[in-house]
Amino acid sequence: MKIVIAPDSFKGSMTAAQVCAAVAKGVRAAMPETEIICVPMADGGEGTVQSLIDGLGGNFVSLMVGDPLGRPVTAVYGFTNDGTAVIEMAQASGLALLADAERDPLVTTTYGTGELIKDALDRGAGDFILGIGGSATNDGGAGMAQALGYRFLDESGNELPRGGGALTGLKHIDISGIDARIRGCRFTVACDVDNPLLGPRGASAVFGPQKGATPEKAELLDKALARFAECVDKDLGREVSQIPGAGAAGGMGAGCMAFLGAELKRGVDIVIDATGLTEKLRDSSLVITGEGCTDSQTLGGKTVYGIATLAMDLGIPVIVISGSFTADAEELFRHGVSRIYGLKEDSATLEETIRNSAFLLEKRAEQAVREFMNN
Repeated sequence: MKIVIAPDSFKGSMTAAQVCAAVAKGVRAAMPETEIICVPMADGGEGTVQSLIDGLGGNFVSLMVGDPLGRPVTAVYGFTNDGTAVIEMAQASGLALLADAERDPLVTTTYGTGELIKDALDRGAGDFILGIGGSATNDGGAGMAQALGYRFLDESGNELPRGGGALTGLKHIDISGIDARIRGCRFTVACDVDNPLLGPRGASAVFGPQKGATPEKAELLDKALARFAECVDKDLGREVSQIPGAGAAGGMGAGCMAFLGAELKRGVDIVIDATGLTEKLRDSSLVITGEGCTDSQTLGGKTVYGIATLAMDLGIPVIVISGSFTADAEELFRHGVSRIYGLKEDSATLEETIRNSAFLLEKRAEQAVREFMNN
């Protein structure tokens, strides 16, 4: 019998690899002779670098780059053994790097993310996986592009300052100095939203407020991105404004397509492809997955949902073991999941559950496998 263990991390508690190890101990307690394959997973957000390095092997790179306001910050990205750079935008350009009072998408920039890409190019990366969740920016990826040699000019030929608001003065995108290595690379971007760049469902209107934009600023930023989209079309020959996902991360989706030739894909699908999970699932009798909390957001394309639907297509039963779950999670029963287990016991506090999560995972996994075998 073969069992595949493929969980996401339990945010703030355990990495995906640690979850795998705890679940594997429980599986072995129930079935000592079973073949176990552990595949740490993620969905393109926080923890993707850790999961892919744990799953594929490789190393972490630390680099001093500019944060969303241009201040020095140490960011970490991954370099897998097969030469793929795995970058989480939030490391350099994330909302968590700013105090609440500092949030202002008129001035925040993705330049630091471009610095991470450039460093990976210097180290020989040919393939890139970019996670663009958690951004503090609304500049359409212009800052990232500036770090890679693109120049954004006003009508007088002067280079614009960084930040989303400056794009209102954009007249021309100069590509004469871009890093030529970009053209020989493949960029895949984890994008789990389908918002266009502009309009009422666009980057500025939908995501701007959480980054500090007032209604007036959001309107100005939408106009700035409209000017940006016109110049991308005119100077780069790429119409990106209406492509689903273009509005992700303050227009970073559009910028990655325009400046890197990137493909946007659902985050969990990227990780499934990178880890070879589909092949590892073949001939298995059961897959065990899980996450910190399984709820309505899971059904929007998170790791557990992606694995459940993949396993259902392959005819493999799925058990979910998560830190907690809500009533919404029962919808997963329609998508290949057989049973859902939570870690929290009635008498335990949340803090106690988190502290004992490894032990509880082991016990739930043993229980789940025994019950699976008895049915």
